[in-house]
Amino acid sequence: MELSVLNIKGKDTGKKVTLSDSVFAVEPNDHAIYLDVKQYLAHQRQGTHKAKERAEVDFSTKKIKKQKGTGGARAGSRKSPVFVGGGTIFGPRPRDYSFKLNKKLKSLARKSALSYKAKEKSISVLENFSLTSPKTSEFVAILSSLKLENTKTLLIISEENQNIYLSGRNLTRTKIVTVSELTTYDVLNADKVVLAEGSVAKLEETLN
Repeated sequence: MELSVLNIKGKDTGKKVTLSDSVFAVEPNDHAIYLDVKQYLAHQRQGTHKAKERAEVDFSTKKIKKQKGTGGARAGSRKSPVFVGGGTIFGPRPRDYSFKLNKKLKSLARKSALSYKAKEKSISVLENFSLTSPKTSEFVAILSSLKLENTKTLLIISEENQNIYLSGRNLTRTKIVTVSELTTYDVLNADKVVLAEGSVAKLEETLN
């Protein structure tokens, strides 16, 4: 797949980049995508949820009424789950939701997601650029030139660049990641994927 390289003004530079079929044109594996996204979302969970069970509720254990002769069901302490304020039956407890996935499966999931985007023609290549200082207005101007200011966009750069990252981190519709930080969730969550020219070779090397 061959794409034109655009500059920060949104103009065609005349250069072409060929995207590898082994990364951007694979047969998508939906189950691999599902597992990788499930793992990503599981890792976002703190797992600190907790409900008190009957042994932990702060009530007296005194028997609240006599066993027989009341006309109602027998009842023990106020801690019983059947009473308001009583303990929760099988309530949630703190736990770790993370689980392991093989590297090859995660790689397949990312290639599958990128292949979907390539098939939808939602990938563009941007000429390498840099900002002299963190300036959100300059970054927004670049997005406007690319007609992406109102589009949920994922920008993939080859290596960490603080000025670019700080310029775009406050934009709710834009996310900036390096090749090493790229996740399947990020690719699928974006409407448009923009590859910095220098990230293409590195991305193909990483996923292959």
